[in-house]
Amino acid sequence: MTLLGIHHAAIIVSNYANSKHFYTKILGLKVIAENYREARQSFKLDLAMPDGSQVELFSFPDSPSRPSYPEACGLRHLAFKVANLEQSRIHLIHNGVAVQEIRLDEYTGSRFMFFADPDGLPLELYETASYTPL
Repeated sequence: MTLLGIHHAAIIVSNYANSKHFYTKILGLKVIAENYREARQSFKLDLAMPDGSQVELFSFPDSPSRPSYPEACGLRHLAFKVANLEQSRIHLIHNGVAVQEIRLDEYTGSRFMFFADPDGLPLELYETASYTPL
């Protein structure tokens, strides 16, 4: 699977090792830098997207859970662009990730689907044919 781009997203995770594995091994993001900040008892992991944008993972002791259902105010989900949604869906399923059915955006005609990261953060894959690899 190839994720095609976002500008920047910072995500606080409850289990650093699980989330590091999910974002690097399953979603395929590349590690730019990994730091442990002793004063905050916190890891910070900078991950690269193919277009140069980044996802940052943070771990903090005793962070509260994110309310997702029913939907709460705030960030609703993080969407990644992919060139082939069906191929990406199969990849996620093969790696044990529960995925929703593929849907059609009634306004753009593009296909998309949702799944969740290890903490239940809603993630979306949005199919776009206009991607040119760097």
